Amino acid sequence: MSFGYRVLGFGSGGSPGFEPYDVDYLIVAGGGSGGPAPGGGGGAGGYRTSFPGGTKITLDQETIPIDVGAGGPGGVYSPAGLGLDKGLNSTITLAAGAFSSSGGGAGVNNPWGAGCLNDGGSGGGTPHQGSTAGCGNIGSYSPSEGNNGGTSGPSYSGAGGGGIGAVGVNASGSGYGSSQGSPGGAGLANSITGSPVARAGGGGGGAWPATPSPGAGVASPGGGGAGGAVCGGSSLHPGTDSLGGGGGGGTYGGPSGPHQGGNGGTGVVIIRIPAAVAPAALEVSPGTNSIATDSPTGDKICTFTVDGVLTIFS
Repeated sequence: MSFGYRVLGFGSGGSPGFEPYDVDYLIVAGGGSGGPAPGGGGGAGGYRTSFPGGTKITLDQETIPIDVGAGGPGGVYSPAGLGLDKGLNSTITLAAGAFSSSGGGAGVNNPWGAGCLNDGGSGGGTPHQGSTAGCGNIGSYSPSEGNNGGTSGPSYSGAGGGGIGAVGVNASGSGYGSSQGSPGGAGLANSITGSPVARAGGGGGGAWPATPSPGAGVASPGGGGAGGAVCGGSSLHPGTDSLGGGGGGGTYGGPSGPHQGGNGGTGVVIIRIPAAVAPAALEVSPGTNSIATDSPTGDKICTFTVDGVLTIFS
């Protein structure tokens, strides 16, 4: 069955007499990690929504498990290699099947590792003199859940990670001291909670500058971290939690390091239940998640910032 199709009774996965609910959603996965020394920006977590005016999903059972994707840990350069990773998926588990968005790609050259770590919901940008950027929309969703990362080419600095609103920006320049880290792709603002919030911005690329620094990729709208820009410093700029922002790429930390990128931001899952069909009662767990009532519509807004469960009492 396709999501949004109403099924009654036993076929819904609920108990006898359970009435399914068609609801709006916004689901953002964890952002990808920023690469080190000087690294590409992490891609934003995959972003999918029905609000406003899109195809709703159907809550087809009383208990709905929710997984909120963690951000990828910031890349650390070491003799053993690069310790960085994609963000994790966010998922709403329904009787009809899992409904997910994909974790953001890491700010590393493609391919890196068996899983092509820079592909994701949005793709990671390439690091210092990198080649092929990460691909977005790894889940092959329509509408797309994200965009590709940028490329650095001959630049000594990193390119920006992709965001839901735009591809990551390519790094500029070709020489030491003249290269410029680039910003990540912008996120998108959405008012599913009643007020506009920008989410799923890509991380900025890190710089490898001479002094004075020509700069690194600035923070992008939607929670993407800025790239690092200070020689000899760690310059960690994580993506913003609960926005799915990509981590900022790290800068060159001098001969003794550190050379570290920022962590990706955690994702978020938001479910908006129209007042006209709202059940008798709702409960979210654990308590760090929340339920609010939108004014003036009366719609119920369930926000998950950590893994939890939505329980429907009809």
